[in-house]
Amino acid sequence: MTEARKGVLAVVLACLIWGGGPAYYKHLSQVAAPEMLAHRTLWTLLIFGGVLVAQRRLGAVVALLRGPQRGRVLAATLLISVNWFIFIWAVQSGHAVEASLGYYIFPLVAVLIGFAAFGERLALPQALAVGLAALGVALLTHGLGVAPLIALSLAATFASYSALKRGVQASPIVSVTAEVALMAPFALAYLTYAEAGLAGPSAGWFGRDLGISLWLPWTGLITGLPLMLFSYAARRVSMATLGLVQFLNPTLQFLTAVLVFLEPFSRWHMLAFGLIWLALGVYSAASWRQDKALRRASVSVATSGAAVK
Repeated sequence: MTEARKGVLAVVLACLIWGGGPAYYKHLSQVAAPEMLAHRTLWTLLIFGGVLVAQRRLGAVVALLRGPQRGRVLAATLLISVNWFIFIWAVQSGHAVEASLGYYIFPLVAVLIGFAAFGERLALPQALAVGLAALGVALLTHGLGVAPLIALSLAATFASYSALKRGVQASPIVSVTAEVALMAPFALAYLTYAEAGLAGPSAGWFGRDLGISLWLPWTGLITGLPLMLFSYAARRVSMATLGLVQFLNPTLQFLTAVLVFLEPFSRWHMLAFGLIWLALGVYSAASWRQDKALRRASVSVATSGAAVK
Protein backbone atom coordinates (compact mmCIF):
# COMPACT_ATOMS: atom_id res chain seq x y z
CA MET A 1 0.00 0.00 0.00
CA THR A 2 1.38 3.42 -0.99
CA GLU A 3 1.86 6.20 1.57
CA ALA A 4 -0.94 8.20 -0.08
CA ARG A 5 -3.38 5.31 0.29
CA LYS A 6 -2.35 4.84 3.91
CA GLY A 7 -3.08 8.54 4.42
CA VAL A 8 -6.54 8.30 2.85
CA LEU A 9 -7.34 5.22 4.95
CA ALA A 10 -6.20 7.06 8.10
CA VAL A 11 -8.37 10.13 7.46
CA VAL A 12 -11.39 7.94 6.60
CA LEU A 13 -10.96 6.05 9.89
CA ALA A 14 -10.61 9.37 11.75
CA CYS A 15 -13.85 10.66 10.23
CA LEU A 16 -15.66 7.40 10.97
CA ILE A 17 -14.71 7.73 14.65
CA TRP A 18 -15.66 11.42 14.76
CA GLY A 19 -18.88 10.66 12.90
CA GLY A 20 -19.78 8.04 15.50
CA GLY A 21 -19.38 10.57 18.31
CA PRO A 22 -23.09 11.48 18.52
CA ALA A 23 -24.07 7.84 19.08
CA TYR A 24 -21.58 7.63 21.96
CA TYR A 25 -22.71 10.83 23.69
CA LYS A 26 -26.37 10.01 23.16
CA HIS A 27 -25.82 6.59 24.72
CA LEU A 28 -24.41 8.33 27.79
CA SER A 29 -27.02 11.09 27.86
CA GLN A 30 -27.63 10.53 31.58
CA VAL A 31 -24.13 11.96 32.18
CA ALA A 32 -24.75 15.71 31.94
CA ALA A 33 -22.68 17.78 29.51
CA PRO A 34 -20.45 19.48 32.15
CA GLU A 35 -19.52 16.12 33.67
CA MET A 36 -18.97 14.55 30.26
CA LEU A 37 -16.76 17.47 29.25
CA ALA A 38 -14.69 16.99 32.39
CA HIS A 39 -14.25 13.29 31.62
CA ARG A 40 -13.41 14.03 27.99
CA THR A 41 -10.71 16.44 29.14
CA LEU A 42 -9.08 14.13 31.67
CA TRP A 43 -9.19 10.93 29.61
CA THR A 44 -7.79 12.78 26.58
CA LEU A 45 -4.99 14.13 28.77
CA LEU A 46 -4.20 10.61 30.04
CA ILE A 47 -4.09 9.15 26.52
CA PHE A 48 -2.10 11.96 24.90
CA GLY A 49 0.14 12.35 27.93
CA GLY A 50 0.87 8.61 27.85
CA VAL A 51 1.80 8.75 24.17
CA LEU A 52 4.12 11.71 24.76
CA VAL A 53 5.75 10.02 27.77
CA ALA A 54 6.39 6.94 25.61
CA GLN A 55 7.90 9.21 22.93
CA ARG A 56 9.86 11.18 25.55
CA ARG A 57 8.27 14.40 24.29
CA LEU A 58 6.37 15.55 27.38
CA GLY A 59 8.89 18.37 27.77
CA ALA A 60 7.54 19.90 24.55
CA VAL A 61 4.20 20.48 26.30
CA VAL A 62 5.90 22.22 29.23
CA ALA A 63 7.94 24.35 26.82
CA LEU A 64 4.81 25.35 24.91
CA LEU A 65 2.96 26.35 28.08
CA ARG A 66 5.92 28.37 29.34
CA GLY A 67 6.87 29.91 26.02
CA PRO A 68 5.71 33.03 24.18
CA GLN A 69 2.76 31.16 22.62
CA ARG A 70 1.05 30.40 25.92
CA GLY A 71 -1.52 33.18 25.37
CA ARG A 72 -2.50 31.70 22.02
CA VAL A 73 -2.72 28.23 23.59
CA LEU A 74 -4.93 29.58 26.39
CA ALA A 75 -7.30 31.22 23.88
CA ALA A 76 -7.43 27.99 21.86
CA THR A 77 -8.22 26.09 25.07
CA LEU A 78 -11.19 28.33 25.83
CA LEU A 79 -12.55 27.94 22.30
CA ILE A 80 -12.21 24.16 22.10
CA SER A 81 -13.71 23.65 25.56
CA VAL A 82 -16.76 25.74 24.55
CA ASN A 83 -16.98 23.84 21.25
CA TRP A 84 -16.84 20.43 22.97
CA PHE A 85 -19.44 21.47 25.55
CA ILE A 86 -21.89 22.79 22.93
CA PHE A 87 -21.52 19.64 20.83
CA ILE A 88 -22.08 17.25 23.76
CA TRP A 89 -25.04 19.28 25.04
CA ALA A 90 -26.57 19.54 21.55
CA VAL A 91 -26.42 15.79 20.92
CA GLN A 92 -27.80 14.91 24.34
CA SER A 93 -30.58 17.51 24.01
CA GLY A 94 -31.89 16.33 20.64
CA HIS A 95 -30.11 18.86 18.41
CA ALA A 96 -27.70 16.54 16.57
CA VAL A 97 -29.04 17.66 13.16
CA GLU A 98 -28.10 21.24 13.95
CA ALA A 99 -24.73 20.12 15.32
CA SER A 100 -23.96 18.37 12.03
CA LEU A 101 -24.95 21.57 10.20
CA GLY A 102 -22.31 23.42 12.23
CA TYR A 103 -19.54 21.16 10.97
CA TYR A 104 -20.81 21.44 7.41
CA ILE A 105 -20.56 25.24 7.45
CA PHE A 106 -17.29 25.31 9.43
CA PRO A 107 -15.04 25.33 6.30
CA LEU A 108 -16.97 28.29 4.89
CA VAL A 109 -16.71 30.21 8.17
CA ALA A 110 -12.97 29.43 8.11
CA VAL A 111 -12.79 31.00 4.63
CA LEU A 112 -14.39 34.18 6.00
CA ILE A 113 -11.96 34.29 8.93
CA GLY A 114 -9.06 33.84 6.53
CA PHE A 115 -10.35 36.77 4.47
CA ALA A 116 -11.05 39.05 7.46
CA ALA A 117 -8.13 38.20 9.75
CA PHE A 118 -5.33 37.08 7.43
CA GLY A 119 -6.06 39.04 4.26
CA GLU A 120 -6.52 35.87 2.20
CA ARG A 121 -8.02 36.47 -1.22
CA LEU A 122 -11.62 35.36 -1.60
CA ALA A 123 -11.87 33.77 -5.05
CA LEU A 124 -15.18 33.79 -6.92
CA PRO A 125 -16.05 30.11 -6.13
CA GLN A 126 -15.31 30.71 -2.45
CA ALA A 127 -17.43 33.86 -2.39
CA LEU A 128 -20.26 31.99 -4.14
CA ALA A 129 -20.00 29.11 -1.64
CA VAL A 130 -20.14 31.48 1.34
CA GLY A 131 -23.12 33.27 -0.20
CA LEU A 132 -25.02 30.02 -0.75
CA ALA A 133 -24.33 28.90 2.82
CA ALA A 134 -25.49 32.27 4.16
CA LEU A 135 -28.68 31.96 2.12
CA GLY A 136 -29.23 28.47 3.56
CA VAL A 137 -28.84 29.72 7.12
CA ALA A 138 -31.16 32.68 6.39
CA LEU A 139 -33.84 30.35 4.98
CA LEU A 140 -33.60 28.05 7.99
CA THR A 141 -33.87 31.04 10.33
CA HIS A 142 -36.94 32.27 8.47
CA GLY A 143 -38.57 28.85 8.36
CA LEU A 144 -37.99 27.93 12.00
CA GLY A 145 -38.42 31.44 13.35
CA VAL A 146 -35.08 31.27 15.15
CA ALA A 147 -31.45 31.31 14.05
CA PRO A 148 -29.55 27.98 14.18
CA LEU A 149 -27.42 29.23 17.05
CA ILE A 150 -25.98 25.80 17.88
CA ALA A 151 -24.70 25.33 14.33
CA LEU A 152 -23.34 28.87 14.11
CA SER A 153 -21.66 28.59 17.52
CA LEU A 154 -20.01 25.28 16.65
CA ALA A 155 -18.80 26.59 13.29
CA ALA A 156 -17.54 29.88 14.74
CA THR A 157 -15.72 28.37 17.73
CA PHE A 158 -14.06 25.61 15.68
CA ALA A 159 -13.09 27.96 12.84
CA SER A 160 -11.64 30.45 15.33
CA TYR A 161 -9.84 27.62 17.11
CA SER A 162 -8.38 26.42 13.80
CA ALA A 163 -7.23 29.95 12.97
CA LEU A 164 -5.46 30.26 16.31
CA LYS A 165 -3.80 26.88 15.85
CA ARG A 166 -2.19 28.08 12.62
CA GLY A 167 0.23 30.14 14.66
CA VAL A 168 1.10 27.46 17.23
CA GLN A 169 4.52 26.01 16.43
CA ALA A 170 3.92 22.53 17.80
CA SER A 171 2.61 19.19 16.60
CA PRO A 172 -1.15 18.56 17.01
CA ILE A 173 -0.65 16.04 19.80
CA VAL A 174 1.61 18.42 21.76
CA SER A 175 -0.71 21.41 21.36
CA VAL A 176 -3.88 19.46 22.24
CA THR A 177 -2.14 17.96 25.27
CA ALA A 178 -1.23 21.47 26.39
CA GLU A 179 -4.86 22.55 25.96
CA VAL A 180 -6.36 19.68 27.95
CA ALA A 181 -3.65 20.15 30.59
CA LEU A 182 -4.90 23.72 31.06
CA MET A 183 -8.48 22.46 31.29
CA ALA A 184 -7.61 19.59 33.65
CA PRO A 185 -7.68 21.50 37.00
CA PHE A 186 -11.20 22.75 36.25
CA ALA A 187 -12.27 19.26 35.13
CA LEU A 188 -10.89 17.71 38.32
CA ALA A 189 -12.56 20.36 40.45
CA TYR A 190 -15.94 19.77 38.81
CA LEU A 191 -15.70 15.99 39.09
CA THR A 192 -14.74 16.28 42.76
CA TYR A 193 -17.77 18.52 43.24
CA ALA A 194 -20.01 16.07 41.35
CA GLU A 195 -18.71 12.93 43.06
CA ALA A 196 -19.34 14.58 46.44
CA GLY A 197 -23.01 14.80 45.50
CA LEU A 198 -23.01 18.60 45.34
CA ALA A 199 -24.08 18.73 41.68
CA GLY A 200 -27.28 16.84 42.39
CA PRO A 201 -28.38 13.20 42.46
CA SER A 202 -27.97 12.79 38.68
CA ALA A 203 -24.24 13.64 38.75
CA GLY A 204 -21.09 11.80 39.81
CA TRP A 205 -21.46 8.67 37.68
CA PHE A 206 -17.89 7.37 37.66
CA GLY A 207 -17.60 4.53 40.16
CA ARG A 208 -21.34 4.59 40.88
CA ASP A 209 -22.50 2.66 37.84
CA LEU A 210 -20.24 -0.07 36.42
CA GLY A 211 -21.50 0.16 32.85
CA ILE A 212 -21.15 3.93 32.64
CA SER A 213 -17.79 3.82 34.42
CA LEU A 214 -16.48 1.45 31.73
CA TRP A 215 -17.86 3.63 28.93
CA LEU A 216 -16.52 6.99 30.16
CA PRO A 217 -12.80 6.42 29.33
CA TRP A 218 -13.77 5.92 25.69
CA THR A 219 -14.42 9.65 25.39
CA GLY A 220 -10.66 10.18 25.54
CA LEU A 221 -10.07 7.54 22.88
CA ILE A 222 -12.65 8.91 20.43
CA THR A 223 -11.09 12.34 20.92
CA GLY A 224 -7.42 11.37 20.75
CA LEU A 225 -7.26 8.50 18.24
CA PRO A 226 -8.86 10.33 15.28
CA LEU A 227 -6.61 13.34 15.85
CA MET A 228 -3.54 11.08 15.68
CA LEU A 229 -4.90 9.46 12.51
CA PHE A 230 -5.67 12.86 11.00
CA SER A 231 -2.17 14.12 11.80
CA TYR A 232 -0.73 10.98 10.16
CA ALA A 233 -2.89 11.54 7.06
CA ALA A 234 -2.04 15.24 6.76
CA ARG A 235 1.58 14.35 6.01
CA ARG A 236 0.63 11.91 3.23
CA VAL A 237 -2.32 13.30 1.26
CA SER A 238 -3.12 16.60 -0.40
CA MET A 239 -5.08 19.29 1.42
CA ALA A 240 -7.89 18.99 -1.14
CA THR A 241 -8.26 15.26 -0.45
CA LEU A 242 -8.08 15.92 3.28
CA GLY A 243 -10.81 18.56 3.04
CA LEU A 244 -13.13 16.45 0.88
CA VAL A 245 -12.91 13.32 3.04
CA GLN A 246 -13.58 15.43 6.16
CA PHE A 247 -17.17 15.94 5.01
CA LEU A 248 -17.71 12.28 5.88
CA ASN A 249 -17.77 13.32 9.56
CA PRO A 250 -20.80 15.68 9.52
CA THR A 251 -22.53 13.40 6.99
CA LEU A 252 -22.38 10.49 9.43
CA GLN A 253 -23.53 12.81 12.22
CA PHE A 254 -26.44 13.98 10.08
CA LEU A 255 -27.49 10.45 9.08
CA THR A 256 -27.28 9.29 12.70
CA ALA A 257 -29.43 12.21 13.84
CA VAL A 258 -32.14 11.68 11.22
CA LEU A 259 -32.16 7.88 10.80
CA VAL A 260 -31.19 6.68 14.29
CA PHE A 261 -32.22 9.47 16.69
CA LEU A 262 -35.26 10.29 14.48
CA GLU A 263 -34.81 14.03 14.97
CA PRO A 264 -37.20 16.23 12.94
CA PHE A 265 -36.03 17.21 9.45
CA SER A 266 -38.47 19.74 7.98
CA ARG A 267 -38.66 21.17 4.47
CA TRP A 268 -36.79 24.20 5.79
CA HIS A 269 -33.97 21.93 6.95
CA MET A 270 -34.05 20.30 3.51
CA LEU A 271 -33.74 23.65 1.73
CA ALA A 272 -30.97 24.86 4.03
CA PHE A 273 -28.97 21.64 3.88
CA GLY A 274 -29.42 21.50 0.10
CA LEU A 275 -27.96 24.99 -0.33
CA ILE A 276 -25.10 24.25 2.06
CA TRP A 277 -24.31 20.96 0.31
CA LEU A 278 -24.29 22.87 -2.99
CA ALA A 279 -21.98 25.46 -1.42
CA LEU A 280 -19.63 22.73 -0.24
CA GLY A 281 -19.68 21.18 -3.71
CA VAL A 282 -18.65 24.50 -5.28
CA TYR A 283 -15.99 25.06 -2.61
CA SER A 284 -14.59 21.53 -2.84
CA ALA A 285 -14.47 21.52 -6.65
CA ALA A 286 -12.54 24.80 -6.62
CA SER A 287 -10.15 23.49 -3.96
CA TRP A 288 -9.60 20.29 -5.92
CA ARG A 289 -8.79 22.21 -9.13
CA GLN A 290 -6.44 24.53 -7.25
CA ASP A 291 -4.65 21.59 -5.65
CA LYS A 292 -4.22 19.85 -9.02
CA ALA A 293 -2.86 23.06 -10.56
CA LEU A 294 -0.33 23.44 -7.73
CA ARG A 295 0.79 19.83 -8.13
CA ARG A 296 1.19 20.26 -11.90
CA ALA A 297 3.22 23.43 -11.32
CA SER A 298 5.37 21.62 -8.77
CA VAL A 299 6.03 18.73 -11.18
CA SER A 300 6.80 21.20 -13.97
CA VAL A 301 9.33 23.08 -11.81
CA ALA A 302 10.96 19.83 -10.73
CA THR A 303 11.17 18.60 -14.33
CA SER A 304 12.62 21.92 -15.49
CA GLY A 305 15.20 21.82 -12.73
CA ALA A 306 16.23 18.29 -13.68
CA ALA A 307 16.54 19.32 -17.35
CA VAL A 308 18.81 22.26 -16.45
CA LYS A 309 21.09 19.96 -14.43
